[in-house]
Amino acid sequence: MHIVYLLTFGLLSIAFVLIFIRLILGPTLPDRVVALELLATVAVAMTGTYAIFTDRSSFIDVAIVAALTAFLGAIGFARFLERGGPRDD
Repeated sequence: MHIVYLLTFGLLSIAFVLIFIRLILGPTLPDRVVALELLATVAVAMTGTYAIFTDRSSFIDVAIVAALTAFLGAIGFARFLERGGPRDD
C-alpha cells in the first residue's frame, strides 16, 4: 500500500511541474489562468492523498478550503473577462 502512495505523489509531482511550465510559457492570459486552476486542483489532490496517507482528517478540511478558494478565483476571473478584461483607463 505504501508503494501506491509513493506512486501517487510521484505522478502528482510530475503533473505539478508540467503544469507550472505551462503557467510560465502560456501564450495568453486564459491559458495561464487555466494552468493556475489546475495547479490548485493538483494541490488539493496532494493534500487529500496526504490526509489519507497519514490518517488525519484535518487535512481534508484544508483540501476543501483550498478547493473552494480556487473555485472563487475561477469565478472572479470569469467575471473579469465577461466585463471586457483589462482596460487602459
